[in-house]
Amino acid sequence: MPDTVDSAAFAGLDRTAPIVELGGPTMGTTWRVLYAGHAPADDVGGGIEAVLASLVGQMSHWAPDSLLCRFNRAAAGDRVPLPPDFAAVIDTALRVAAASDGAFDPAVGALVDLWGHGPPGPMPQPDDDAIARARAVSGWRRLRWNPATQRLRQPGGLALDLSGIAKGYAADAVADHLAARGIANALVEVGGELVGRGVRPDGEPWWVDLETPTDCRLPPLRIALHGLAVATSGSYVRGDHTLDPRRGRPAANGVLSVSVIAGSAMLADALATALTVCYPETAPGGMRVAARIIVRDGAGFREILTPAFSDMLVA
Repeated sequence: MPDTVDSAAFAGLDRTAPIVELGGPTMGTTWRVLYAGHAPADDVGGGIEAVLASLVGQMSHWAPDSLLCRFNRAAAGDRVPLPPDFAAVIDTALRVAAASDGAFDPAVGALVDLWGHGPPGPMPQPDDDAIARARAVSGWRRLRWNPATQRLRQPGGLALDLSGIAKGYAADAVADHLAARGIANALVEVGGELVGRGVRPDGEPWWVDLETPTDCRLPPLRIALHGLAVATSGSYVRGDHTLDPRRGRPAANGVLSVSVIAGSAMLADALATALTVCYPETAPGGMRVAARIIVRDGAGFREILTPAFSDMLVA
């Protein structure tokens, strides 16, 4: 449960309002929105798709003409101006990278491609020399970010990959877009990352069940997303695709999934990725992280709840 209830969410609450569901493809996955109200679905859906298309045009590492890909091709020393959305993502990404000592790293595009998870497609398993070469041109510490000028310096040969944070930011951006249109009560999902704002017409919060690997046989955990977001990362859907940027290799700590609850889906997304890599550490940089971690334990599974997560539980 959230720590506080926003009384403004109940001001003018229309208990007869319908819940409208919209959805579609984006970022190689799907988006889905539930909103309470009478705003025309076609109009709302068009606005959402425009927001998402703008973010893809900025931060996709699959679209060759995106700003991210243009940054990756920029000459050494170029200082590339970033629009507000991209700037917000880079700012948070670098903060989480520093707090996690690089367990989360937005500058691992070369390693992602090397291991066959990027646009070039499947690759043979790399040898030590290839990993060393990719690591030499990677790493968040090589970036120079100037928040005042909103410019990011390309050190030369570095490739950004924001797949561990961009979907979370997209969910936040869609929720913000809806709020700006006067739609205060909504549940937004982009690729499994969720944001809940306001309440349902019946006054209930937006209830969602945490993603759980199907063969874990753990009891479900239901989250009240009222002014909160949740993101899940792990190896149970696409295999060991999460790389440990500090080693240049897939994370090998037995983690199947990590779900993080935070005030924004962007932060939850980045922290879930970091914890997938740095477990058994559960508090990167001393941060108080509300996380549910599922790890392989011999032939079975073990569930770890961080203190911040346990504090949110209601029997």
